[in-house]
Order: sequence, then C-alpha cells, then structure tokens
Amino acid sequence: MHPNPAFRQTPEARALAFAAERGFGILSVNADPSPLLAHIPFLLSPDGASADLHLVRSNPILRLLDCPAVIAVSGPDAYISPDWYEVTDQVPTWNYVGVHLRGRLTRLPDEAMRDMLDRQSAAYEHRLTPKAPWTADKMTPDVLTRMMRQIVPCRFLVEEVQSTWKLGQNKPEAVRLAAAEQVETSGIGSETLLLSALMKSPE
Repeated sequence: MHPNPAFRQTPEARALAFAAERGFGILSVNADPSPLLAHIPFLLSPDGASADLHLVRSNPILRLLDCPAVIAVSGPDAYISPDWYEVTDQVPTWNYVGVHLRGRLTRLPDEAMRDMLDRQSAAYEHRLTPKAPWTADKMTPDVLTRMMRQIVPCRFLVEEVQSTWKLGQNKPEAVRLAAAEQVETSGIGSETLLLSALMKSPE
C-alpha cells in the first residue's frame, strides 16, 4: 500500500465493494524459502467478513492452512507522464487502485465444494445477461464429481482491509483533470478508461 495518506482515505465499504466486484486476486502466504502465490477467483460475503475460494488439490498453499494470508486485488492502472500535468517540476508516476484483504486462510470440508461452485458461478453468470446462466446441472454427474475431486474449498477470514486509490488527489483539480484526459486517450496500463473516470471523480 502506498504510504501517502492522500491515497488511503477511501472508506472500507467502498474498498470491499470494489474487491467483491472484481472477484479475482492474488492469494499470498508466507513459506520457506519464499512466499507462495496463487491467482484465484473468490466470492466475498455480503458483510465482507470472509471470501470463499478454491485451490487445486496439488497447490502447496494447502499445506499451510490456518495461517496469515493476503488477497491482493488489482484495479485499473496507468502511467502518468509529467507533461500531462501542464505545470512545471513534476515527475513520472503510476496511478492505480489496489485493495489488500488481510486475514487467515482455512480449509472447508470437501462436501462444501458443490455449494461453493454453485454460488460462485451464479454470481458471475448473472452478470452475463441476457445469456442464460450456466449451472453445474449441465455437467454429466460423474464428470462433475471427478473434476470436483481435484479442487479444495477454502475460506479466507478477513481481518483487515487496506486500499490505495492513487488518482492524483495530491494535485490541484485542474492538474489532475488534465492528466485524466490524457490517460483516457493515450494511457499506458490496464483499464485506462476506468482509471481516467476515477481520476475525474476520485471521491
């Protein structure tokens, strides 16, 4: 997380809503000789207290359960050229949104996998309207059973929420808006249109 307090004023509820909407992040746990990482989809509970996820059975993270962990959720980002500010004595930077969920990773009983699969797929499928939602009932039962044996249901218990919304809040409004216009048309990064919109209205 960026140390500048100007970028860390976003309410926890907004950070949780952002993480829930993204539904994808990097799970990290400490290990020897180095941290272990896994890119995972997750389903955040309505109150933001936990996130359900699954890992492939061979993932070494499963040997380190009930341990401190972090889910890092990345948002839009873009390079910011000093020239875009239209004022002197500026330096290059990178604007971005990021949310860190800190807590503990636990394992759920294998029997919880089907319910988790149904809830996760429903959450994503309902965003794909007007497409009829996919459901596990479309699978051949024995094929579904074999596939679910390969994955393990887990629950991440959220203990702390941190977020950085680095959107140029430390610049005068006219300067920030000038840079946002350039991000919209010339941005280098990911989801630059979204980042530009957030820079134009950072609150």
